[in-house]
Amino acid sequence: MSLCSMLRNMKDLVFYLGFGTLFAHELDSILNHEWRVIPIIRTLPDETGLIVFIAAHIPIMAALVALVSSKNTRTRRMTRTGIAAFLVLHGLLHIFFNSHPAYEFTGMLSNALIFGGSVSGIIYLVIEWNIKQSYDT
Repeated sequence: MSLCSMLRNMKDLVFYLGFGTLFAHELDSILNHEWRVIPIIRTLPDETGLIVFIAAHIPIMAALVALVSSKNTRTRRMTRTGIAAFLVLHGLLHIFFNSHPAYEFTGMLSNALIFGGSVSGIIYLVIEWNIKQSYDT
């Protein structure tokens, strides 16, 4: 098996682990009342904020699953790269918001999901960059 082939297989595994942490984090975010930290939604009454938060995730997650599994290689690759980049940004956003009085993501599981996803995103982007470099040379 070539190095490029091994990197591609590893890239897929790392992506799906990161994507899985994102889905699991969204479940965890309900337990940690994440809508209380998000601008605009946090201004809503608590029960309304929860409903808006959950309802907004339905089309977002459906679109992500559809794009990630697209038969179009370019769409699939761009979406996966975008999600990997988001996983990194998402970890940075949690660092930024952790001083907010309503921030509740203090448990080991919550942080493992958030920052494990970020690490997966970084690894995915590094592998993607290395594969691209191997094709460009």
